[in-house]
Amino acid sequence: MNRAQQQQDEQAANPLVDWSVAASTGAFLARGGPSVSMAEAERAVAELRELTVDAERHVRELTGLGAGLPLLPGDVVDRPGWVRAAAAGFDELTSRALPLTQKSPLAPLVASGAGVQTGVVLAFLGSRVLGQYDPFGGDDKMGRLLLVAPNVVTAQQAMDVPGRDFRMWVCLHECTHRLQFTAVGWLRDYFADEVARLVGGLAESDGLVTILGRLPESLREVRKAKADGSLALAELLQSPAQREVFDRILALSTLLEGHADYVMDAVGPEVVPSVATIRRRFTARRKGGGLLDRLLRSLLGIDAKVRQYALGATFTRRVVDAVGMEGFNAVWTSPNTLPSRAEIRDPQAWLRRVH
Repeated sequence: MNRAQQQQDEQAANPLVDWSVAASTGAFLARGGPSVSMAEAERAVAELRELTVDAERHVRELTGLGAGLPLLPGDVVDRPGWVRAAAAGFDELTSRALPLTQKSPLAPLVASGAGVQTGVVLAFLGSRVLGQYDPFGGDDKMGRLLLVAPNVVTAQQAMDVPGRDFRMWVCLHECTHRLQFTAVGWLRDYFADEVARLVGGLAESDGLVTILGRLPESLREVRKAKADGSLALAELLQSPAQREVFDRILALSTLLEGHADYVMDAVGPEVVPSVATIRRRFTARRKGGGLLDRLLRSLLGIDAKVRQYALGATFTRRVVDAVGMEGFNAVWTSPNTLPSRAEIRDPQAWLRRVH
């Protein structure tokens, strides 16, 4: 073994975040699910697994994507199961970008501490996430589609909507995400490369001194920012190069979330008879919660993600109205045809550039 390989192996034992600690901490802290009968729990789990196949079939018919791909069921998990899967997905996604710490006696302790903090966040999210498609999970490039049964049941009960309708509605959203990554061959690697650029750039920055040096200019930008809250502090403290990458990732994630939100409603009442009621009550639920819950959601960026759904869905709807679904699908041609952050807010600009 040469010296370079030896150093790499030594450093590999010292990641910045111990994801196994994050997984075990989050799984331990994850709260239990709602109180339901065994029969109701088994029915919810069976329906979620079954409905993913039907849901993706409907998504393919609407979007025209994914012809010839296998129709696969999703994985139904509890809250600790989602936490462990999420930690594994983050580990896979960030392993190529996060720097490895120099070998030192304190490195495992630092990584373990970061793992505990990350686990606390995952436990909080694990009680709210309804489902998730992880393009980097599983053993192949089909990824892994997860549906968190206790959270789906909790939300359905709180909104007092038909159980099967709501489960299908959730499956439509998550299956759209799976189809986005499996039907668009370049998207998975593009997303991973962009995240690697962002995380790598943040890790290679000059540290606290550089960040503090940007603070006066960042605060001036805050005063000029729009009232929609689109300019977050973490974003303002990025370098110009980091901001460019961040803008591309944000535009892509807004497109993906908005496209999925559009599809889950556009499939229509013939598939989800109570879709209008579900959308109305679900939108109201997204805005609710106590003061502490709203604070945590804001700190973790969940409120910003909710705004992404609306922006992305509006972009999708306006483009489809203008050029049809086939014209909209031009977004998947290459990275060059993805909408920019500005074009997400101005669909006509994207239409002029691409069509």
